Amino acid sequence: MTQRYKFTIEYDGTDYAGWQRQEGDLLTVQGEIEKAIEKFSGQQVTLQAAGRTDAGVHAKAQVAHGDFEDFTKPMDPFEVAKAINAHLRPQKISIIGAAPVGDEFHARFAAKNKLYTYRILVRPAFPALEQGLVWHIKKPLDADKMHEAAQVLIGHHDFSSFRDSQCQSKNPMRTLDRLDVRVRDYDQCGGQEILIEAEGQSFLHHMVRNLAGTLALVGEGKWTKEDLKAALEAKDRTKAGPTAPAAGLCLTRIDYPKDA
Repeated sequence: MTQRYKFTIEYDGTDYAGWQRQEGDLLTVQGEIEKAIEKFSGQQVTLQAAGRTDAGVHAKAQVAHGDFEDFTKPMDPFEVAKAINAHLRPQKISIIGAAPVGDEFHARFAAKNKLYTYRILVRPAFPALEQGLVWHIKKPLDADKMHEAAQVLIGHHDFSSFRDSQCQSKNPMRTLDRLDVRVRDYDQCGGQEILIEAEGQSFLHHMVRNLAGTLALVGEGKWTKEDLKAALEAKDRTKAGPTAPAAGLCLTRIDYPKDA
């Protein structure tokens, strides 16, 4: 008899070649968790994730599911998570939640909403504590102008200008429900952190990073809101801004129906 488990996973993606297991010796988040599962249970379980984060991208609440055969002794969800985590150390990956779910649950297809957060550190000095977790920009950015410009992207659009040239999605149409830019103090010496929050049901490959890179041009004063709108309407990747580094991106939250 099998039981499907839903896992909520936190990881620092700096040292990993993305979520998805790959051939060879490349470290991946999926691969390391599956190895830990086999070590504790003896079972070869394939995890299905809500989304495949790229190399260097982080997650506070990635969601994945896997099917387990009966354990040799009864285990509650907390014990399952604890056992996997014991074999993940010292990896920068942690199972922060585990729950049994029905066979109809699918981490990817049941997801109703995703929130990605992109972090930009604005100050002359490089980050000593959060290298690999933020995009460091030395010169000031105007967060208010970035937020104002971002609102032209809200809604259902062809986001071809903001997807990677190797994106495998057949349909470039996506609905962006929210794209907020806000700023807060980062340190006591004038450093600021700019947060870009993008919310919607699904995203194209590199879409959030391309949005962040383009909005940074607005913050620098090189682009206007009208330039951003023109880039969207061009439906051409070469007309938008650069791809922001993976380091600043984090999968922050995934929403599911209450019964999932």
